Amino acid sequence: MKKTLLLTFILISTFYLGFAFKSITVTTNHTSKMKRVTGIGGVFFTCKDPKKMTEWYQKHLGLETNPYGATFEWYEGPDSSKKAQTQWTPFPQTTNYFAPSNKDFMINYRVENLEALVEELKKEGVAIVDNIETFDYGKFVHILDSEGNKVQLWEPID
Repeated sequence: MKKTLLLTFILISTFYLGFAFKSITVTTNHTSKMKRVTGIGGVFFTCKDPKKMTEWYQKHLGLETNPYGATFEWYEGPDSSKKAQTQWTPFPQTTNYFAPSNKDFMINYRVENLEALVEELKKEGVAIVDNIETFDYGKFVHILDSEGNKVQLWEPID
């Protein structure tokens, strides 16, 4: 009987100590509740002839194209009243726009508060490629992911 009680006590103690230790040692990547990525803002890729590529997608897949590729408009939010967009753009193979990455693509992610996010990313050791730039359609900055892929972050002006 004493042996059973002792064994039960040890198991229960070990169980609770495990939880206590885990709660002390677990860390999270997000030190705040700030939203980071809220959606895909664009998909950019290289090709031999961006104009022909745009025409092909227009003819065969029905993309409504513009000088920058195609813009997909959609609505976000629970009430579906906030208009948003995702950009699709082919670039010439000779572009340096994706540098320092040597990949043939770059994804643009929509974010809510670019300045605050960049500050958090700096604290986390993320490589920030350039300074935040502001245009009439939003703020942009480029970062590198853990494999050196260039990523564009965009805070749209809605």
